[in-house]
Amino acid sequence: MNLIAPIAEGRGRLRPRSSRPAETLPLDRIIEDDCIAAMARLPDKSIDMIFADPPYNLQLGGDLFRPEGSRVDAVDDDWDKFDSLGTYDDFTRQWLAEARRILKDDGSIWVIGSYHNIFRVGALLQDAGYWILNDIVWRKSNPMPNFRGTRFTNAHETLIWCAKDDKARYTFNYRAMKALNDDLQMRSDWLLPICGGPERVKNGDGHKAHPTQKPEALLYRVLLACTKPGDVVLDPFFGSGTTGAVARRFGRRWIGIEREPGYVRVARERIESALPLDESAMTGMADKRSAPRVAFGQLVEIRAVEPGTILTDSRRRWKATVRVDGSVQSGGHSGSIHQVGAALMGAPSCNGWSFWHVEDGGTLEPIDVLRQRHLSGLG
Repeated sequence: MNLIAPIAEGRGRLRPRSSRPAETLPLDRIIEDDCIAAMARLPDKSIDMIFADPPYNLQLGGDLFRPEGSRVDAVDDDWDKFDSLGTYDDFTRQWLAEARRILKDDGSIWVIGSYHNIFRVGALLQDAGYWILNDIVWRKSNPMPNFRGTRFTNAHETLIWCAKDDKARYTFNYRAMKALNDDLQMRSDWLLPICGGPERVKNGDGHKAHPTQKPEALLYRVLLACTKPGDVVLDPFFGSGTTGAVARRFGRRWIGIEREPGYVRVARERIESALPLDESAMTGMADKRSAPRVAFGQLVEIRAVEPGTILTDSRRRWKATVRVDGSVQSGGHSGSIHQVGAALMGAPSCNGWSFWHVEDGGTLEPIDVLRQRHLSGLG
């Protein structure tokens, strides 16, 4: 599969819109070019959803070291450096204008950022005519400490979700979000770990390939919330390819734009190895509390339980299939692990965590074991 589409040359940040006619959508490919120039060649109103992780313009002042003396691998790449806040604003206006042009009238855009840039981006989104639907706080369960001890630990990032205007009929899969959250309305604060472990993409020398790689669980939730099978998702700051990898698993078409050849290379390899979800799991896209509370859908997001997994009760009387939104399907019954268990037993309620089991090496274990493993990792 050819994932690289070198549609244009050059690496300039700011450039005028191309006068060439729009090309056919380069679906499931990476355009190796500047994001503004590449978007300028895409057709009007051709994209269903945009997920943008633009440069944060961190404005770092010197190196940062851990208490034992090792240097923190911070974001100091040239692509994150701008001469001034005004230059950054001009860049943001230009890519937001192109994004608005290519976004369908019923499409939506997500932009993620930190305190360094998200407030400026939010104001420019409104100036460009976008209608803000929500701001989402991604609370990091394992944030990097504040080594200098001079500020609060920066433990979150902010996502802004917008429609093109206040009358747009945008996609929001409310039932899928509710199912993902154990039949409770999904809130605007999301507790998810930062990218690490085997998910972290590495270079040949063993170092992380991209300093701001986003966790797949975050994109899993965004795409599940706001897209339908077959929708086209554009990421104009593609980086290591998280959006493309998750889109491929979900059965969405995707377009990535990335100007750094090294990132293009690792993204291509990553997406080629991403396995699409089983089609039976994709049908899940349908219209006692503790602290921290964990929904079964969270285990699906972090791939502790894969969509398509078969669950069974301890006596193997009933089976259920895990769907992409964290709901389960058993015969004519579908819903949360609790609802389906209760329906099968003809009972008024059911604790799905103890009722449903997964097979591990020929032995059944309750899915609550998976939840406890996840909780121990958060601790």
